[in-house]
Amino acid sequence: MIGRKNIGRASPMLLILLALGFFFATYNLLTLIIQNRGSNSGMEFFDPVIRMPEKDTRAENSKKYHVALTATDAPYSQWQCRIMYYWYKKMKDMPGSDMGKFTRVLHSGRPDNLMEEIPSFVVDPLPQGLDRGYIVLNRPWAFVQWLEKATIEEEYILMAEPDHIFVNPLPNLANGDHPAGFPFFYIKPAANEKVIRKYFPEENGPVNNVDPIGNSPVIIKKSLLEEIAPTWVNVSLRMKDDRETDNAFGWVLEMYAYAVASALHGVRHILRKDFMLQPPWDLEIGKRFIIHYTYGCDYNSKGELTYGKIGEWRFDKRSYLSGPPPRNLSLPPPGVPESVVRLVKMVNEATANIPGWETLRSG
Repeated sequence: MIGRKNIGRASPMLLILLALGFFFATYNLLTLIIQNRGSNSGMEFFDPVIRMPEKDTRAENSKKYHVALTATDAPYSQWQCRIMYYWYKKMKDMPGSDMGKFTRVLHSGRPDNLMEEIPSFVVDPLPQGLDRGYIVLNRPWAFVQWLEKATIEEEYILMAEPDHIFVNPLPNLANGDHPAGFPFFYIKPAANEKVIRKYFPEENGPVNNVDPIGNSPVIIKKSLLEEIAPTWVNVSLRMKDDRETDNAFGWVLEMYAYAVASALHGVRHILRKDFMLQPPWDLEIGKRFIIHYTYGCDYNSKGELTYGKIGEWRFDKRSYLSGPPPRNLSLPPPGVPESVVRLVKMVNEATANIPGWETLRSG
């Protein structure tokens, strides 16, 4: 693997604390360059889309993975986590599932009122002001702390998010040192090569060694994530500190940071389009595993999509920033795709069965 012998030998926590301390001393993260000088001369790169090892991988993929999602104690995050955990419990022991234990990695720095309902591990947020209002910058730092302090029995980890719903039992899609990730159409390393090269120099290989992914959903060996996570923090902070990068990547900056960090460690991901679907653009569920409801779903009474314009019928998670959606949401009109109908039905099932759904608030 490229440069893995040169990265992450020290304690990950120590590396990050040193990096953060240096930031406050100089306010210039450009000096937090990852010491990655491994040569790729003569190395053949694994193509995660075209080639897979020909060996029988059933034993490898039968290994359990730990489900981990980072979250805050805000009501908006809490209600999504409750739905996500409900469907984890429903799917965990079904045939085809390789799910192990579950942890909500809470990066608010203090326990909240879901600690008894959802298995949770409290970690610290970044020092005040360092995220510059970009809350997801706390995600890599949360993983560094959790990996350093927690006891994690499984060999693999699924990095998930609160707005994920397990719609089919999810097997371990990783293959040894090749994690499994979902290819996002808007993560385009080659189209942003000028910016990417600030963090992934030419000596590390072609820019398409940076996979078109974010950190979630990804199933990865715990040992690999322990190596990547400190680099992921440093690259995230450097990217946020660079105006050109911040303007280019915007709300997906942290996703690019994970893609770059894993590439710096020579890690290639198996790209699985069946990992996830995203209504309203993906119309059918089929054999896909996770519904990601990040986009608003707006339709008129005829069942026609009115994206960008509030519809006569809508479901948008951002409509519920200050508290949970009500139970028994209305179903979409006839003609709306299966993916949207299934999403609303799954939300309704969860909210109908989670005690105290409409009364729980942050505190």
